Amino acid sequence: MNDDLIDRSDDPQLGRSLGLSRRQLLAATTGMAAAAALGAAAFGAGSPARAATAAAARTAPGANGVLIPPGKRGIILYTVRDAISRDPNTTDLASGFKEVFQELSRIGYKQIEFAGYGQHANAEGGNVNNVAGAHLLRSWLDDNGLEAEGNHGSIPSTITDASLAAFDAQCEVANILGFGHIGTGGDPTGSAYVADWQAAADRWNILGERAAGHGLKLYTHNHDVAYSFLLDSGPLDALGRPTRSSGTRRLEYFLANTDPNYVYLEMDIYWAHVAQYKHKVFTAPDGSSVENIFDPAAVAAAQTMRFPLFHAKDGRSNPNTGNGYDMVPFGTGDIDYTTFFQRIGAGGYHNPMWEQDTAPGGAANPGQSLAFAQTSYDNMAALRG
Repeated sequence: MNDDLIDRSDDPQLGRSLGLSRRQLLAATTGMAAAAALGAAAFGAGSPARAATAAAARTAPGANGVLIPPGKRGIILYTVRDAISRDPNTTDLASGFKEVFQELSRIGYKQIEFAGYGQHANAEGGNVNNVAGAHLLRSWLDDNGLEAEGNHGSIPSTITDASLAAFDAQCEVANILGFGHIGTGGDPTGSAYVADWQAAADRWNILGERAAGHGLKLYTHNHDVAYSFLLDSGPLDALGRPTRSSGTRRLEYFLANTDPNYVYLEMDIYWAHVAQYKHKVFTAPDGSSVENIFDPAAVAAAQTMRFPLFHAKDGRSNPNTGNGYDMVPFGTGDIDYTTFFQRIGAGGYHNPMWEQDTAPGGAANPGQSLAFAQTSYDNMAALRG
């Protein structure tokens, strides 16, 4: 089932108040799903404007121009991994999942994305990386008014009975936690060659359909290299592999060769801007160098419903580094988030998760990641357009 039409942030208690599991709730909303399927079909047929307009009408931000509605302000827990993993017996700072959930809720966050299920052994609940732990985590999420959207887990690299069974088990945990999505923090393949990307697309189509059977959207999260140019043409090397490019980027090929009903993306907006800085030139089939500037917002806008999740990571311009940016708290950098969210359409549909890989301050500043979480939330809430 495609549940694009359901804005789960409107009433996260609905299923429980009706005495329904998430899967039963999804089944009960078949009529809504049918309407969603019509929109998805139009989008898949090359009508993104129609789908985006419909989504915007459903979940448009308020008249004050809020670009990230309150229920959509999220954070990936990798940003505060130091707080989750520290020993509560050695500090008065928030430690472990339960206390970090409490602190994030106090700040104002409504959504979280997991980056695995590990915490310090001395934190309340101990080892929660199991089915019983998932139930405990869900109770803490509910107690704090938080909604979990996904996890950077492991997606099978091969299709076997064993790998499919392991994937199904991940999906069951995702359902316990109330996810709308299930994904990974890595690319579908690390290869530059078109044949490997086609194989990855075929595999993800199978897994995406399987995830949909669990009521979930399968997504891949990517850094800059996924937006580099695919080797798909030109003279072959000694192993029979292409050495030049038609100008197609890896993820653009992946989007074109996966089913929009089953396979989705989580764009890391920071790394997409790094790609704009780094991946500008490709070698064409005739050997010439061709410049092609990557436009992250244009890619997201062209198929906006395929980007249910974003990492809203900010960067301050620094041409002296290889990436062109330094990571900073949201709203303190140079990435134009106002224009980005205005351009991609479907206001209120997307789920932006703030992330900053460098937020932990180490022993010198152990409270830094949660302090940055406060700054970043405030700036997300202030974003207008």
